[in-house]
Amino acid sequence: MQTKPKYIIVFVVLTFITSLTSGTSLHAQDDKFVVVLDAGHGGKDPGRPTKNGYKEKNIALKVVLELGKQLEKNPEFKVIYTRKTDVFLELYERSAIANKADADLFISVHCNAHHTQAHGTETYVLGAKNSERNMAVAKAENEVIFLEDNYKENYEGFDPSSPESSIAIGIEQEVYVEQSIILARKVEDNFKGKLKRRSRGIKQLSLWVLHNTYMPSVLIETGFITNKKEGAYLNSKNGQTKIATAIKDAVVNYKKELDQNVGTHIMGLDTENVPMEEVEPRIYKDVTFKVQIAVSSRELEAKSYNFKGLADITREQSGEKFKYYSGNTSDYNKIMQIHDDAKEAYSGAFIVAFKGSKRISMSEALKSTED
Repeated sequence: MQTKPKYIIVFVVLTFITSLTSGTSLHAQDDKFVVVLDAGHGGKDPGRPTKNGYKEKNIALKVVLELGKQLEKNPEFKVIYTRKTDVFLELYERSAIANKADADLFISVHCNAHHTQAHGTETYVLGAKNSERNMAVAKAENEVIFLEDNYKENYEGFDPSSPESSIAIGIEQEVYVEQSIILARKVEDNFKGKLKRRSRGIKQLSLWVLHNTYMPSVLIETGFITNKKEGAYLNSKNGQTKIATAIKDAVVNYKKELDQNVGTHIMGLDTENVPMEEVEPRIYKDVTFKVQIAVSSRELEAKSYNFKGLADITREQSGEKFKYYSGNTSDYNKIMQIHDDAKEAYSGAFIVAFKGSKRISMSEALKSTED
Protein backbone atom coordinates (compact mmCIF):
# COMPACT_ATOMS: atom_id res chain seq x y z
CA MET A 1 0.00 0.00 0.00
CA GLN A 2 3.03 2.29 -0.11
CA THR A 3 2.45 3.24 -3.73
CA LYS A 4 -0.86 5.02 -3.13
CA PRO A 5 0.66 8.21 -1.63
CA LYS A 6 3.06 8.35 -4.61
CA TYR A 7 0.14 8.28 -7.06
CA ILE A 8 -1.53 11.04 -5.11
CA ILE A 9 1.61 13.19 -5.21
CA VAL A 10 2.03 12.63 -8.96
CA PHE A 11 -1.64 13.51 -9.53
CA VAL A 12 -1.32 16.72 -7.51
CA VAL A 13 1.86 17.75 -9.37
CA LEU A 14 0.29 17.06 -12.78
CA THR A 15 -2.84 18.97 -11.80
CA PHE A 16 -0.74 21.95 -10.71
CA ILE A 17 1.27 21.97 -13.96
CA THR A 18 -1.92 21.69 -16.01
CA SER A 19 -3.46 24.61 -14.18
CA LEU A 20 -0.43 26.76 -14.95
CA THR A 21 -0.48 25.78 -18.61
CA SER A 22 -4.19 26.49 -18.98
CA GLY A 23 -3.73 29.87 -17.35
CA THR A 24 -1.38 31.13 -20.02
CA SER A 25 -4.23 32.08 -22.32
CA LEU A 26 -7.20 34.37 -21.88
CA HIS A 27 -9.14 32.27 -24.32
CA ALA A 28 -8.58 28.61 -23.50
CA GLN A 29 -11.49 26.92 -25.26
CA ASP A 30 -10.81 23.17 -24.94
CA ASP A 31 -8.29 23.63 -27.77
CA LYS A 32 -11.01 25.04 -30.00
CA PHE A 33 -10.82 28.47 -31.60
CA VAL A 34 -14.23 29.97 -30.88
CA VAL A 35 -15.82 32.20 -33.52
CA VAL A 36 -19.15 33.91 -32.88
CA LEU A 37 -21.02 34.67 -36.10
CA ASP A 38 -23.63 37.40 -36.03
CA ALA A 39 -26.13 37.79 -38.86
CA GLY A 40 -27.14 41.44 -38.77
CA HIS A 41 -30.73 42.55 -38.17
CA GLY A 42 -33.56 39.96 -38.18
CA GLY A 43 -37.24 39.62 -37.28
CA LYS A 44 -38.98 43.00 -37.14
CA ASP A 45 -35.72 44.67 -38.20
CA PRO A 46 -35.24 43.94 -41.93
CA GLY A 47 -32.12 46.10 -42.29
CA ARG A 48 -31.46 48.60 -45.05
CA PRO A 49 -34.47 49.41 -47.29
CA THR A 50 -34.25 48.57 -50.99
CA LYS A 51 -36.44 49.01 -54.05
CA ASN A 52 -35.49 45.66 -55.58
CA GLY A 53 -37.04 43.46 -52.90
CA TYR A 54 -33.82 42.14 -51.41
CA LYS A 55 -33.76 41.98 -47.61
CA GLU A 56 -30.52 42.56 -45.74
CA LYS A 57 -31.56 40.35 -42.82
CA ASN A 58 -32.06 37.35 -45.14
CA ILE A 59 -28.82 37.80 -47.07
CA ALA A 60 -26.78 38.29 -43.90
CA LEU A 61 -28.25 35.12 -42.37
CA LYS A 62 -27.57 32.99 -45.46
CA VAL A 63 -23.95 34.19 -45.63
CA VAL A 64 -23.46 33.50 -41.91
CA LEU A 65 -24.96 30.00 -42.11
CA GLU A 66 -22.74 29.14 -45.08
CA LEU A 67 -19.68 30.62 -43.34
CA GLY A 68 -20.43 28.64 -40.19
CA LYS A 69 -20.91 25.42 -42.17
CA GLN A 70 -17.50 25.85 -43.79
CA LEU A 71 -15.72 26.67 -40.52
CA GLU A 72 -17.35 23.73 -38.73
CA LYS A 73 -15.68 21.35 -41.19
CA ASN A 74 -12.37 22.33 -39.57
CA PRO A 75 -11.96 20.53 -36.20
CA GLU A 76 -9.89 23.44 -34.85
CA PHE A 77 -12.94 25.71 -34.80
CA LYS A 78 -16.06 25.98 -32.71
CA VAL A 79 -18.83 28.15 -34.18
CA ILE A 80 -21.52 29.91 -32.18
CA TYR A 81 -24.36 31.81 -33.87
CA THR A 82 -26.18 34.81 -32.44
CA ARG A 83 -29.15 33.74 -34.57
CA LYS A 84 -29.82 30.90 -37.00
CA THR A 85 -33.37 31.92 -37.91
CA ASP A 86 -35.31 35.09 -38.72
CA VAL A 87 -35.57 36.43 -35.17
CA PHE A 88 -35.05 39.88 -33.67
CA LEU A 89 -32.09 40.26 -31.33
CA GLU A 90 -31.30 43.35 -29.29
CA LEU A 91 -27.85 44.73 -30.03
CA TYR A 92 -26.47 44.25 -26.54
CA GLU A 93 -27.51 40.56 -26.65
CA ARG A 94 -25.19 39.94 -29.59
CA SER A 95 -22.02 40.99 -27.76
CA ALA A 96 -23.26 39.26 -24.60
CA ILE A 97 -23.41 35.94 -26.50
CA ALA A 98 -19.79 36.40 -27.61
CA ASN A 99 -18.60 37.36 -24.13
CA LYS A 100 -20.39 34.46 -22.47
CA ALA A 101 -18.70 32.08 -24.92
CA ASP A 102 -15.34 33.75 -24.18
CA ALA A 103 -14.90 33.81 -27.96
CA ASP A 104 -11.69 34.38 -29.87
CA LEU A 105 -13.42 36.31 -32.67
CA PHE A 106 -16.71 38.12 -33.21
CA ILE A 107 -17.85 38.61 -36.82
CA SER A 108 -21.00 40.55 -37.71
CA VAL A 109 -22.25 40.30 -41.31
CA HIS A 110 -24.31 43.02 -43.01
CA CYS A 111 -25.16 44.57 -46.39
CA ASN A 112 -24.65 48.20 -47.28
CA ALA A 113 -27.08 50.62 -48.92
CA HIS A 114 -26.95 54.06 -50.55
CA HIS A 115 -29.21 56.28 -52.62
CA THR A 116 -26.68 56.12 -55.50
CA GLN A 117 -25.37 53.06 -57.35
CA ALA A 118 -22.39 52.84 -54.98
CA HIS A 119 -20.80 49.40 -54.79
CA GLY A 120 -18.02 47.52 -53.04
CA THR A 121 -17.16 45.92 -49.71
CA GLU A 122 -16.16 47.54 -46.42
CA THR A 123 -14.98 46.01 -43.15
CA TYR A 124 -15.30 47.98 -39.93
CA VAL A 125 -13.53 47.80 -36.60
CA LEU A 126 -14.52 49.73 -33.53
CA GLY A 127 -13.10 53.22 -33.19
CA ALA A 128 -13.87 56.87 -32.69
CA LYS A 129 -12.29 58.16 -35.92
CA ASN A 130 -15.53 58.81 -37.77
CA SER A 131 -15.63 60.74 -41.02
CA GLU A 132 -18.93 62.41 -41.96
CA ARG A 133 -19.78 59.43 -44.21
CA ASN A 134 -18.78 56.90 -41.52
CA MET A 135 -20.84 58.75 -38.92
CA ALA A 136 -23.90 58.40 -41.15
CA VAL A 137 -23.31 54.64 -41.43
CA ALA A 138 -22.83 54.37 -37.66
CA LYS A 139 -26.06 56.28 -37.05
CA ALA A 140 -28.00 54.00 -39.42
CA GLU A 141 -26.65 50.78 -37.87
CA ASN A 142 -27.04 51.98 -34.27
CA GLU A 143 -30.61 53.28 -34.66
CA VAL A 144 -31.92 49.71 -34.45
CA ILE A 145 -31.89 50.22 -30.65
CA PHE A 146 -35.11 52.25 -31.03
CA LEU A 147 -36.89 49.02 -31.99
CA GLU A 148 -36.11 47.63 -28.53
CA ASP A 149 -38.57 48.01 -25.67
CA ASN A 150 -36.07 48.97 -22.95
CA TYR A 151 -33.41 50.72 -25.00
CA LYS A 152 -33.03 53.59 -22.51
CA GLU A 153 -32.11 51.14 -19.77
CA ASN A 154 -29.99 48.84 -21.95
CA TYR A 155 -27.90 51.59 -23.55
CA GLU A 156 -27.47 54.01 -20.65
CA GLY A 157 -28.71 57.10 -22.52
CA PHE A 158 -26.74 56.39 -25.70
CA ASP A 159 -27.89 58.60 -28.59
CA PRO A 160 -27.09 57.25 -32.11
CA SER A 161 -27.18 60.82 -33.45
CA SER A 162 -24.58 62.09 -30.99
CA PRO A 163 -20.88 62.12 -32.01
CA GLU A 164 -20.00 62.22 -28.29
CA SER A 165 -21.86 58.95 -27.68
CA SER A 166 -20.15 57.35 -30.66
CA ILE A 167 -16.71 58.39 -29.44
CA ALA A 168 -17.42 57.02 -25.96
CA ILE A 169 -18.27 53.51 -27.16
CA GLY A 170 -15.04 53.32 -29.15
CA ILE A 171 -12.87 53.35 -26.03
CA GLU A 172 -14.08 50.07 -24.53
CA GLN A 173 -12.52 47.75 -27.12
CA GLU A 174 -9.35 49.73 -27.68
CA VAL A 175 -7.12 46.88 -26.56
CA TYR A 176 -8.35 44.67 -29.44
CA VAL A 177 -8.31 47.18 -32.28
CA GLU A 178 -4.99 46.07 -33.77
CA GLN A 179 -6.00 42.41 -33.91
CA SER A 180 -9.36 43.42 -35.38
CA ILE A 181 -7.59 45.39 -38.11
CA ILE A 182 -5.41 42.37 -38.98
CA LEU A 183 -8.51 40.23 -39.56
CA ALA A 184 -10.29 43.05 -41.40
CA ARG A 185 -7.33 43.42 -43.75
CA LYS A 186 -7.39 39.70 -44.58
CA VAL A 187 -11.13 39.83 -45.30
CA GLU A 188 -10.84 42.83 -47.62
CA ASP A 189 -7.75 41.40 -49.35
CA ASN A 190 -9.71 38.22 -50.12
CA PHE A 191 -12.69 40.16 -51.44
CA LYS A 192 -10.41 42.14 -53.72
CA GLY A 193 -7.86 39.48 -54.66
CA LYS A 194 -9.88 36.24 -54.78
CA LEU A 195 -13.31 37.55 -55.74
CA LYS A 196 -12.10 40.49 -57.88
CA ARG A 197 -14.58 42.80 -56.18
CA ARG A 198 -14.13 46.45 -55.34
CA SER A 199 -12.82 46.90 -51.80
CA ARG A 200 -13.66 50.23 -50.21
CA GLY A 201 -11.21 49.44 -47.43
CA ILE A 202 -11.06 49.09 -43.65
CA LYS A 203 -12.72 51.75 -41.54
CA GLN A 204 -13.09 52.56 -37.88
CA LEU A 205 -16.63 53.15 -36.73
CA SER A 206 -18.49 53.59 -33.46
CA LEU A 207 -20.90 50.67 -33.75
CA TRP A 208 -22.78 49.49 -30.69
CA VAL A 209 -22.84 45.85 -31.89
CA LEU A 210 -19.02 45.82 -31.52
CA HIS A 211 -19.14 47.69 -28.22
CA ASN A 212 -18.29 45.68 -25.12
CA THR A 213 -17.07 42.60 -26.96
CA TYR A 214 -13.96 41.37 -25.18
CA MET A 215 -12.24 39.95 -28.24
CA PRO A 216 -11.15 41.08 -31.74
CA SER A 217 -14.34 42.03 -33.60
CA VAL A 218 -15.27 43.11 -37.11
CA LEU A 219 -18.42 44.15 -38.94
CA ILE A 220 -18.39 43.20 -42.62
CA GLU A 221 -20.48 45.12 -45.15
CA THR A 222 -20.57 42.50 -47.89
CA GLY A 223 -21.72 44.93 -50.59
CA PHE A 224 -24.54 47.31 -51.56
CA ILE A 225 -27.94 45.69 -51.96
CA THR A 226 -29.13 48.98 -53.50
CA ASN A 227 -26.77 48.49 -56.45
CA LYS A 228 -28.59 46.62 -59.22
CA LYS A 229 -25.72 44.30 -60.20
CA GLU A 230 -24.18 43.87 -56.74
CA GLY A 231 -27.57 43.41 -55.10
CA ALA A 232 -28.32 40.50 -57.41
CA TYR A 233 -24.91 38.99 -56.61
CA LEU A 234 -25.49 39.28 -52.86
CA ASN A 235 -28.94 37.70 -53.21
CA SER A 236 -27.63 34.73 -55.19
CA LYS A 237 -26.53 31.37 -53.75
CA ASN A 238 -23.29 31.60 -55.75
CA GLY A 239 -22.47 35.07 -54.41
CA GLN A 240 -23.27 34.13 -50.82
CA THR A 241 -21.07 31.02 -51.00
CA LYS A 242 -18.14 32.94 -52.46
CA ILE A 243 -18.44 35.68 -49.84
CA ALA A 244 -18.60 33.10 -47.04
CA THR A 245 -15.55 31.28 -48.43
CA ALA A 246 -13.53 34.50 -48.63
CA ILE A 247 -14.33 35.29 -44.99
CA LYS A 248 -13.62 31.70 -43.90
CA ASP A 249 -10.20 31.76 -45.58
CA ALA A 250 -9.40 35.03 -43.80
CA VAL A 251 -10.36 33.56 -40.41
CA VAL A 252 -8.30 30.40 -40.98
CA ASN A 253 -5.30 32.46 -42.08
CA TYR A 254 -5.72 34.78 -39.07
CA LYS A 255 -5.66 31.81 -36.69
CA LYS A 256 -2.66 30.29 -38.46
CA GLU A 257 -0.66 33.48 -38.02
CA LEU A 258 -1.81 33.73 -34.41
CA ASP A 259 -0.58 30.18 -33.73
CA GLN A 260 2.77 30.89 -35.37
CA ASN A 261 3.26 33.96 -33.19
CA VAL A 262 2.78 32.08 -29.91
CA GLY A 263 5.94 32.45 -27.82
CA THR A 264 8.18 29.47 -27.05
CA HIS A 265 9.05 30.57 -23.51
CA ILE A 266 7.73 28.48 -20.63
CA MET A 267 6.05 30.58 -17.94
CA GLY A 268 7.69 33.70 -19.33
CA LEU A 269 11.30 32.59 -18.77
CA ASP A 270 13.61 34.02 -21.41
CA THR A 271 16.92 32.32 -22.11
CA GLU A 272 18.38 35.56 -23.40
CA ASN A 273 19.30 38.07 -20.74
CA VAL A 274 19.56 41.32 -22.68
CA PRO A 275 20.15 44.30 -20.38
CA MET A 276 17.81 47.27 -20.74
CA GLU A 277 19.38 50.46 -21.96
CA GLU A 278 19.73 52.95 -19.14
CA VAL A 279 17.33 55.83 -19.70
CA GLU A 280 17.12 59.01 -17.67
CA PRO A 281 13.96 58.87 -15.47
CA ARG A 282 11.10 61.17 -16.41
CA ILE A 283 8.93 61.34 -13.30
CA TYR A 284 5.45 62.86 -13.24
CA LYS A 285 4.36 63.86 -9.76
CA ASP A 286 1.15 62.24 -8.43
CA VAL A 287 0.66 60.27 -11.68
CA THR A 288 0.83 56.48 -12.05
CA PHE A 289 1.34 54.93 -15.47
CA LYS A 290 0.34 51.37 -16.35
CA VAL A 291 0.08 49.34 -19.55
CA GLN A 292 -3.37 47.89 -20.20
CA ILE A 293 -2.86 44.47 -21.77
CA ALA A 294 -6.30 42.86 -21.74
CA VAL A 295 -9.98 43.11 -20.88
CA SER A 296 -11.93 39.97 -20.11
CA SER A 297 -15.16 38.78 -18.57
CA ARG A 298 -13.06 36.17 -16.75
CA GLU A 299 -11.38 36.88 -13.43
CA LEU A 300 -7.81 35.61 -13.67
CA GLU A 301 -5.21 35.63 -10.94
CA ALA A 302 -2.89 38.61 -11.44
CA LYS A 303 0.19 36.46 -11.89
CA SER A 304 2.97 36.64 -14.46
CA TYR A 305 2.36 33.11 -15.79
CA ASN A 306 -1.22 34.03 -16.74
CA PHE A 307 0.01 36.90 -18.93
CA LYS A 308 2.88 35.51 -21.01
CA GLY A 309 5.54 36.29 -18.41
CA LEU A 310 4.85 40.03 -18.12
CA ALA A 311 5.78 41.47 -14.73
CA ASP A 312 3.96 43.53 -12.12
CA ILE A 313 0.43 42.48 -13.10
CA THR A 314 -2.58 44.19 -11.51
CA ARG A 315 -6.30 43.63 -12.02
CA GLU A 316 -9.18 46.10 -11.86
CA GLN A 317 -12.88 45.25 -11.97
CA SER A 318 -15.14 47.53 -13.99
CA GLY A 319 -18.74 46.37 -13.96
CA GLU A 320 -18.82 42.78 -15.18
CA LYS A 321 -15.42 42.91 -16.83
CA PHE A 322 -11.86 42.83 -15.59
CA LYS A 323 -9.01 44.97 -16.86
CA TYR A 324 -5.44 43.72 -16.58
CA TYR A 325 -2.33 45.90 -16.42
CA SER A 326 1.42 45.45 -16.47
CA GLY A 327 3.70 47.97 -14.73
CA ASN A 328 3.08 50.59 -12.08
CA THR A 329 5.31 53.64 -12.18
CA SER A 330 5.44 57.44 -12.25
CA ASP A 331 8.40 57.26 -14.64
CA TYR A 332 7.13 57.86 -18.16
CA ASN A 333 10.32 56.58 -19.80
CA LYS A 334 10.10 53.37 -17.78
CA ILE A 335 6.46 52.78 -18.76
CA MET A 336 7.46 53.26 -22.41
CA GLN A 337 9.95 50.41 -22.02
CA ILE A 338 7.33 48.25 -20.30
CA HIS A 339 4.93 49.08 -23.13
CA ASP A 340 7.46 47.90 -25.73
CA ASP A 341 7.76 44.53 -23.95
CA ALA A 342 4.00 44.21 -23.53
CA LYS A 343 3.39 44.90 -27.24
CA GLU A 344 5.38 41.78 -28.14
CA ALA A 345 2.99 39.64 -26.08
CA TYR A 346 -0.22 41.65 -26.65
CA SER A 347 -0.15 43.71 -29.83
CA GLY A 348 -3.05 45.89 -28.65
CA ALA A 349 -1.39 46.92 -25.36
CA PHE A 350 -1.50 50.65 -24.58
CA ILE A 351 -0.44 53.05 -21.82
CA VAL A 352 -2.97 54.46 -19.36
CA ALA A 353 -2.58 56.98 -16.55
CA PHE A 354 -4.08 57.37 -13.08
CA LYS A 355 -4.19 60.14 -10.51
CA GLY A 356 -4.87 58.37 -7.24
CA SER A 357 -7.49 55.75 -8.13
CA LYS A 358 -9.03 57.84 -10.94
CA ARG A 359 -8.08 57.18 -14.54
CA ILE A 360 -7.13 60.30 -16.48
CA SER A 361 -6.27 60.97 -20.11
CA MET A 362 -2.66 60.75 -21.22
CA SER A 363 -2.74 64.38 -22.33
CA GLU A 364 -3.83 65.42 -18.84
CA ALA A 365 -1.16 63.20 -17.26
CA LEU A 366 1.65 64.66 -19.36
CA LYS A 367 0.54 68.19 -18.48
CA SER A 368 1.21 67.39 -14.81
CA THR A 369 4.31 68.72 -13.08
CA GLU A 370 7.40 66.81 -14.09
CA ASP A 371 9.88 66.24 -11.23
